[in-house]
Amino acid sequence: MRAVGPWVVPLLLLVAWQAAGDFGYLPERVLPTPGAVAQVGWQKAASGELGQHIRTSSGRAAAGFLIGGGVGLVLGVLAGVSRAAETALDGTVQMLRTVPHLALIPLVILWFGVGEGAKVFLVALGVLFPVYLNTYHGVRGVDPGLIEMGRVYGLGRWSLFRRVLLPGALPSILIGVRYALGVMWLTLIVAETIAATSGIGYMAMNAREFLRTDVVVLSILLYAALGKLADAAARLAERWCLPWHPAFARVPPAAAVPDDPAGDRA
Repeated sequence: MRAVGPWVVPLLLLVAWQAAGDFGYLPERVLPTPGAVAQVGWQKAASGELGQHIRTSSGRAAAGFLIGGGVGLVLGVLAGVSRAAETALDGTVQMLRTVPHLALIPLVILWFGVGEGAKVFLVALGVLFPVYLNTYHGVRGVDPGLIEMGRVYGLGRWSLFRRVLLPGALPSILIGVRYALGVMWLTLIVAETIAATSGIGYMAMNAREFLRTDVVVLSILLYAALGKLADAAARLAERWCLPWHPAFARVPPAAAVPDDPAGDRA
């Protein structure tokens, strides 16, 4: 039931959507039915066009995420472990964070033109700040008692970071990654409207010119599906990286509470 439960409401919405279209309550020009969207998706997949657009968009998203996430991670760790780095970096990063990165599109076009660089830069800028903020607060939130204990046991700086600070900050870092993945797809949707020649955004903009509402809806659903896949991958990463954390451990209740008298009677 737990596996089926999350899909009940979406399936009911799809059935209601299809029925509204079939009975004429929802004109196809406004919103085509799921069946029509699935049909056009199958046609584009069979021709290879859909796969090409998905590969292009995924490549842009991955490149921007790796660059922006990597920079945010490094800056967050530096500001978290060093008061001097915090003084030098945090105020500037917080100031830049308040600027909506999509408002920089005209300036980005002047810097990078309308090629791939502009799209990757916008995605990188969008994911940088969530990763930075959560890394910074994660490192700063590590229990000082654990850090002191590590020093008492003679851990050097690198060992202290690897064995105490990083594991302690990892839950917060991964929350930042999940949030950044959402920002990544949101930014890519806008970035791919900048004179793109391929990608899901290009497919949607091209369909808009020919009044192909079914292709536009297909593009939106593809963004949603890719975003959901990215979030599922992040949740798997949480389970893989945090087996020791109570919120992510898969420990049977009886094993977790061996002295539970109720468990003994069962």
